[in-house]
Amino acid sequence: MKKAVITVLGNDKVGIIAKVCTFLAEVNVNILDISQTILSGYFNMVMVVDITNMSQNFEKVAEQLSAIGEELGLHIRIQHTEIFDAMHRI
Repeated sequence: MKKAVITVLGNDKVGIIAKVCTFLAEVNVNILDISQTILSGYFNMVMVVDITNMSQNFEKVAEQLSAIGEELGLHIRIQHTEIFDAMHRI
């Protein structure tokens, strides 16, 4: 199984989770785990997803997620778990 981590940060508003999850379903990405919090109006979500059967290449999905983020005034990023783990290793 190939996994990735998606992070979503920005001001809270209606429809963030719906927009991101709808897109992920369209490109055949399965959500394995999700954590979402809102702190003083700031939205933070981290998802671990299965990209094994993703219908588009990784770079294209990353670009589209970034565009969704811009549309919603958010920062959305996807990283392979290997890179995410290496960046956050103590």
